Amino acid sequence: MPPANASEQLTEATPADGSVSWVIDTVTGMGLDITVLIADWSWLGEVAPRQRLSRLRDAWYDDETGMWDHDAPAPEGDWEWPRGPHSDSFAVYEFRRTAGSFKAHFWAGERWESVRDHADPLLRTGLDTLLLGLIWRGLDGEAEHMDPGFFDDDPAVSYGVLLARSPDSVRELAATWGRVRPLLGGLRGAFDEHAAVSRGWVGEFDGFTDLLDDWGHVLSEAARRGWGVVGLSE
Repeated sequence: MPPANASEQLTEATPADGSVSWVIDTVTGMGLDITVLIADWSWLGEVAPRQRLSRLRDAWYDDETGMWDHDAPAPEGDWEWPRGPHSDSFAVYEFRRTAGSFKAHFWAGERWESVRDHADPLLRTGLDTLLLGLIWRGLDGEAEHMDPGFFDDDPAVSYGVLLARSPDSVRELAATWGRVRPLLGGLRGAFDEHAAVSRGWVGEFDGFTDLLDDWGHVLSEAARRGWGVVGLSE
């Protein structure tokens, strides 16, 4: 892990095969963004996997959604629903205090790595499962966050996808969140001792739990509807 007092910048590297990977640049670099959407699985499933991402992007970028009014305030901690023909097809969740950056999510995983050995075993197992399913690459850095068959496996087609979870995966992750949430308060002391930093993303326990709460809102709403969850970097 880079030193906590470094200038924490997340940069995007694009290998020759078109896949997306991330590295930490402690000096300079452009930040990787993320937009988290929930999407009606029956609507996406009407087309082949190779066409699903373009269908979702086309609907999201449609001017009729009203989502591209840059003078309108972003509804942090809430949903933004499209207007027009796709009003019941998808929604965007605006995470609190992230400004749309993936860096907050990445550093939540790093903070978890710093504190997980000091967590209650039940909480450690649950948060491992939750974060590995959403934003954390894991101790070996190899965790994947896209369910097979959700989108086409061709990197050129799925470029920019950071997360793609089917309704079945969403239900499992939502259930995990339901078990984890009541236990989070017991992590505060260990987090303050082993993971907190005075500067940087998600440096305080409340910021860490707020980010997890936001993910809980996403999972709970998607599970209630039987929808999937997608994270895109544009």
